[in-house]
Amino acid sequence: MTVAAREGDSMTHVDKAALERLRARLQAYMAKKGLRSTAQRRLIVDTFFSGAPHMTIEDLLTEVRARDRGIGYATVYRTLKLLAECGVASERRFGDGLSRYELADDASTHHDHLICLSCGKIIEFEEPRIEALQDEIAAKYGFEVTSHKHEMYGVCLDCRDSKGSSVADVS
Repeated sequence: MTVAAREGDSMTHVDKAALERLRARLQAYMAKKGLRSTAQRRLIVDTFFSGAPHMTIEDLLTEVRARDRGIGYATVYRTLKLLAECGVASERRFGDGLSRYELADDASTHHDHLICLSCGKIIEFEEPRIEALQDEIAAKYGFEVTSHKHEMYGVCLDCRDSKGSSVADVS
């Protein structure tokens, strides 16, 4: 998956091959579980694939209902849980009590997150030096890392500029 640094409402940049891998993974999982590919489920999946990064259930529900008013919260919830179960989506929690979902792909480049405590903006970034340092530390202690997440919390430039606040001003 081609992942660019992205923030807020910007669209996810995913190459076609990665999307095809994710769709194939979902189809195989659904076949294994004996689940049908309904029109509502397809609409939810397509909307999630083309949507903004870090979508909440409510975000996805709003976008889906713009196309089909008959789709309910429970259907969106179950579909997102299905996507997470089969490895198509990753569930993220950034300390505000909400679950957010982003596309997941084994071939994707790992990325980390900067989370603004003022406006809630989430900025994704990749930093090879951080990844190398983590590998170095794990090797030093004979530790095999199977997964990790790196999240930094603070105040984004927009909030600091607009409010004249500092990190100390955010509770």
